[in-house]
Amino acid sequence: MGRHLPFFFVQWDGQCTGVEIMVVEYEEIPEESSCIAAGSPQDTARLVIDRARKDDLADILFLANNRRIAEKLASMPHPFTYEDAKALVKRSEVLLQSQATFAIRMKNTGRFIGAIGFNPLAEDFGAVHLGYWVGEPFWNQGYATEAVKSVIEFAFADAGIRELSASCRVSNPASQHILTKCGFKQDGTTKLHSLGAKAMVDATRLTLTRTQWIANSRWGSAG
Repeated sequence: MGRHLPFFFVQWDGQCTGVEIMVVEYEEIPEESSCIAAGSPQDTARLVIDRARKDDLADILFLANNRRIAEKLASMPHPFTYEDAKALVKRSEVLLQSQATFAIRMKNTGRFIGAIGFNPLAEDFGAVHLGYWVGEPFWNQGYATEAVKSVIEFAFADAGIRELSASCRVSNPASQHILTKCGFKQDGTTKLHSLGAKAMVDATRLTLTRTQWIANSRWGSAG
């Protein structure tokens, strides 16, 4: 069995902090034939979305080991250990058609500021979930929006994914705002277990199809 490591959204462009919830399974390295040839998502105006590296370990540990993040998420471990940071880097080394992990880093400095990825979630009948988190010093600056839009394009245009899903806690509408800003539509509610809250929590489920994304892109708007 693999280990769980969470990828969550912890960044909001406005006045409050959003939270998006996703769980990633660590499995054995797959056969090369199951990997896709595409490289990384497109850079944004301020960010590079690429693979996490060993020299990111200190920043990963510093940013992820934050109770304010963990308490808002489903499965973010706290304390977040050096082993968890190494596992994130290892997971970023493999790119599959429906599973990938990327670092979010500043274009001007190369510094790691968060992580983003997608993977099929067994609890949601194999739907490919998008998840991401941004370290607290980088909240409220619009970085998550840039990263999410870039990875959505990569998932649909390069990885051949037909639909993405995401979840956010009902108690945190800021997260839903940024997901809808990126084109997601509400698709019901669900229950998720939060390690930080030590309880089952209500969550809103959202989805975005490749067809919707193409239409949004054509009209130049996600709304």
